[in-house]
Amino acid sequence: MLKKIIKFINKHRQSPLSYAKSIGVVIGENCTIAIYNWGSEPYLIKLGNHVHITTNVQFINHDGGVWVFREEIPDFDVFGKIVVDDNTYIGNNAVIMPGVHIGKNCVVGANSVVTKSIPDNIVVAGVPAKYICSTEDYKLKMLKLNTNLKTKNSVQKKEILEKLPNSAFINKETLK
Repeated sequence: MLKKIIKFINKHRQSPLSYAKSIGVVIGENCTIAIYNWGSEPYLIKLGNHVHITTNVQFINHDGGVWVFREEIPDFDVFGKIVVDDNTYIGNNAVIMPGVHIGKNCVVGANSVVTKSIPDNIVVAGVPAKYICSTEDYKLKMLKLNTNLKTKNSVQKKEILEKLPNSAFINKETLK
């Protein structure tokens, strides 16, 4: 128990980026990392340049389901590498399954489960993750809602956001 506590403390003394590198995740330049959990085989994960991994993203590097065959085949184990290419954003709580390759310039929506590889320049979301649109279409859609507040401080941001009309915000269709 004491070993687990010490490991936890040491892990959180490092930034998520430093910790990921220390356990073998291959990480390119200019990445933003918000997680400490990299699955059981972190050395099977490779991130390109300018990749953003948000909170609670999970990387699953093995297929634990083969456990049901362990009485018959005691050392049965199956693994998959995970690759995330350059300029890709993975939203909160997404799950990336073994053997998945996510292309360049992609967006993975929050709470998505990525079970298949994703080509370059697309947005996916859902369970399982499915094609939503191209990243170019996504950009054009979001530009209409751009508030230009990224460089504002929190007080300025709040003041501006509270004055905007409802049409300036993301609004979802009603489910039918």
